[in-house]
Formats: sequence, structure tokens, C-alpha cells
Amino acid sequence: MTGGSSLFSPVAGAFRLGLFLGWTLVAMIPYSLVTLIGWRVRESGMIYWKGVAWVCRITVRARGSLVGDRPLLVVANHSSYLDIVVLGTLIPGVFVAKAEVGGWPIFGWMAKLARTIFIDRKRSATGEARAEILKRLAGGEPLILFPEGTSNDGNRVYPFKSALFSVAQETVTLTGEAAPRPVVVQPVSLAYTRVNGMPMGRGWRQIYAWYGDMDLFEHLFALLGFGALTAEVIFHDSLTLAEAGSRKALSDRCHKMVADGLRVSLRGGFDDPPVAPPPPEPPESLAATSPESPVSPPVVEDVADGAVAVKTVAPPADP
Repeated sequence: MTGGSSLFSPVAGAFRLGLFLGWTLVAMIPYSLVTLIGWRVRESGMIYWKGVAWVCRITVRARGSLVGDRPLLVVANHSSYLDIVVLGTLIPGVFVAKAEVGGWPIFGWMAKLARTIFIDRKRSATGEARAEILKRLAGGEPLILFPEGTSNDGNRVYPFKSALFSVAQETVTLTGEAAPRPVVVQPVSLAYTRVNGMPMGRGWRQIYAWYGDMDLFEHLFALLGFGALTAEVIFHDSLTLAEAGSRKALSDRCHKMVADGLRVSLRGGFDDPPVAPPPPEPPESLAATSPESPVSPPVVEDVADGAVAVKTVAPPADP
């Protein structure tokens, strides 16, 4: 990480760590009261996460937006606890996490206060978690899940665990409605792309990723002492299990969209317009010019705004 030491300031790290702890203590008091009375809980949570993003100097940029369909499951790639901060600023939802997170110092307390759903691997706890998930979905809360099951260095997307998509097999009756609805799944790509406005290399990205046996507080202190971070989020088109065909197919399709979106962001293409799909192939009868079929194949042209124009050129008339 050549030059990385010039971006790190222990004084700045200590200052921001104090800001982070202070903001958390101040914000959690009114948030606890809001949670107690059940009034605008998710919106209040977004205010807290935006404050954390400001303290950590994270600029969040998004392409697309959260769909309005409910019940909704959001699935995203996972490289750090920062993912929670970034997605928390954009989605008024609730996270699904492994039970071990609840035992983390400070962060576990924050997760519990934020009404995170903890998944215990013990068979006896599975039914309770399922009931809580269905309850939250029925209330219209988006669920946010990291289907890789672990975090990584931020340069790739591990295979998704299709078992974690089991909630997509459910039908949920929303509060106030009579008929059940299928769960809608929206894939989301999250990438850390710039530090102090400069493109971030693979090595620097590992400074912000938290994985393996990294110590949580050492990592947080080092992260807070580094430069300002840019996070890019792509909201992809949503789909249902019925549209995918099976749970495994749903998992694979979501993985491809998330991985493709990460690749686009890491290569600097986040600001590029979405690529138009290729035009359909012409029928065989129109593929060649003949006296019986006097039509030339379509000609594809690029236009200035990045879109694709297709025109059909007729052959010259016989003299």
C-alpha cells in the first residue's frame, strides 16, 4: 500500500472515534424512545446512519432506487461493517445478521437497538427467526440480507448461499390487506471506489474491508484515521422466485447482477449510462437480400448519448 501512511492520521482517527461514540450516545437516547412507542422507527434509524457516515467521511452515491413493492427482501454483497452504515442511509429497513453479531461490544448493542433480526444456527431457534421475519415483512419493512454469509476484501463477490433465499418462497399478507403477496427480491451492488476523491486500488480497498480475523476496534480506528471514502450503490431490477423459476435460480440471478454491478463500479463505469440491450436478430428470411426478399440486414449505429439506434436499409431500386 505505497503512500498509504501519508493518508493516515492517528490524531484524526482519535478525534473521529470520539465523534462516533459521542454521536451514538446522543442519538440512541431519542432513538430508544422512538423504538419504544413504535413511531417512525426506520426513518429515525436512517438519520443515525447518515450521522455515522458523516463522522466516517463516507460519501454515498446511488444509481437507481429502492422499489416500492412490499414485502421486500434486499440482497447485497458484503465486505465490511461499513456496508450497514452505507445501506442504512438509503434503505428504511431492518438487517438480518448472524447471532454472533449480537455479542459484539458496542456494535452488538447498536444492532439490538436497531431491531436487527439475529439468525441462530441452532434448529430450536429457526422457527422464532422465521416468525420474526414474516412479522417484519407483513409490516412493510424491507429486510436487508448479505447472502454470501461472510465478508471479503471488497474486490469480489463470493457465491450466494441459496438457503438464505428461503424467505423468498413465502407469501406474506401485508398489514391491512386480505390477500397474500409473493416476496419481491431486489439485488444491490455496493463498492468502495475512491479515497480523498482518487480512484482506490485493490490494496487500499482492503483497508476499508473487514474480514478474516481482523480486530474490530483496531480496524475502526485505522479506518477513521484514513482519508474520505466514496461508496457507490447500484439498485438493480427486482424479481420474484416465480420469475426466476427456483430458489437456486433466484440466488444465481441475483449473484450475477450484484457481481456485474460491483465490476462496473470498480472499473470506474458507475457514471456511464446503462448499456442498451442488443437489438434482436432479424429472421432468417430477412437476413440476406434476394429478389424474393429485397431487404438488407439492420444496421446498428451508436449515437451521441450512448444509446443504440437501429435502422433498416432497403436496396436501391432496379434500374
